[in-house]
Amino acid sequence: MSASPLSLSSLPPTPELAVSFRWLLGLYAIIPACLLLQWADAGFWHGYLQQNLPSNPSHFLLFQILFGTPHIVASSIVLASNKDYLQHYRNRLLWMTLAIILFFGVGSLFIPYRALYVIAAAWTVYHVLKQQHGVARGVCRLPEWAFQTLLWLSISAGIAIYIGIFLHNSLTPQQTEWIKHLAGGLCLGLACATFYCQRHCQTSFSKAFLWANSLLVLGSFYLYIQKYYFLAILIPRLVHDITAFMFYVTHDYNKHHQQAQNVLYRWAGYCRLPIFVVLPLLSFGLTFLLQAYGDQAVNFIGVNLFDTEIRKAVTLGLIGYLSLMHYYTEAFTWKQGSPYRQFIAFSK
Repeated sequence: MSASPLSLSSLPPTPELAVSFRWLLGLYAIIPACLLLQWADAGFWHGYLQQNLPSNPSHFLLFQILFGTPHIVASSIVLASNKDYLQHYRNRLLWMTLAIILFFGVGSLFIPYRALYVIAAAWTVYHVLKQQHGVARGVCRLPEWAFQTLLWLSISAGIAIYIGIFLHNSLTPQQTEWIKHLAGGLCLGLACATFYCQRHCQTSFSKAFLWANSLLVLGSFYLYIQKYYFLAILIPRLVHDITAFMFYVTHDYNKHHQQAQNVLYRWAGYCRLPIFVVLPLLSFGLTFLLQAYGDQAVNFIGVNLFDTEIRKAVTLGLIGYLSLMHYYTEAFTWKQGSPYRQFIAFSK
């Protein structure tokens, strides 16, 4: 999700359950936790974690099942299971689907793979950091220039770190050094800008939120330089994903707790499942099935029915499509005045 500016002074009065800014800030405790883990590994465990954790988190199936994909699936469920949302955004969804097919489908025949990868990586980083800065915007109450400066320094540094991690096996030593220096310079600029902009924060809580978002990038950069790639990706991934789930579950509770508005929560009521667990259970369960068995199932059907081998139709095709649609729809579905936002409130 990508939240629009949130204001503590203009909270919606109707929803019964509210998203707590303190709980959201508490998620950033993963930053010192990962740094302490790295220091312990380097100082006492002789680099055991560095040698045994995956060098690329996407190679670790459990990581894919726990992080990244579940909140994308959950976002798709929220949209697809509510007919009023589908009808409201129908035209946008159709046009974006066509654009994805043309650009990433047909375009892949002409555009180099690495260029497509960098575009997708940049969109991923933009989505993740725009969400976190958007959530904190109403707390920090920065001037527009300060907000935009910190946001784009974070995104630029994040893109460099992301590319440095996920393409590190295919980069030359010189390219690796260029990316490290670029990311380092941007992180230095981000730290200086954060120190300067904190004077606009009126409370210690808002300053903490301001620095938390900057440390999200700075901490990942430090772990990237130390070659703890798994931990470097874990920090923003965990904060982003749990933040999204807090919004989704709060939305679903406020929308469906008095009377189920769709078949999903009507069935949950028959099964006496609490509203809080319905979306997480379904999204993690579907993610496991898609990641663990999706490609094999589609390939089995293709070989036996059409005598054609189909590779990565689910993990690359379907999940890739859902991811791109997620980045697109989350940019406007949670904005003030959207159908989603009438079921969201905030508390400090």
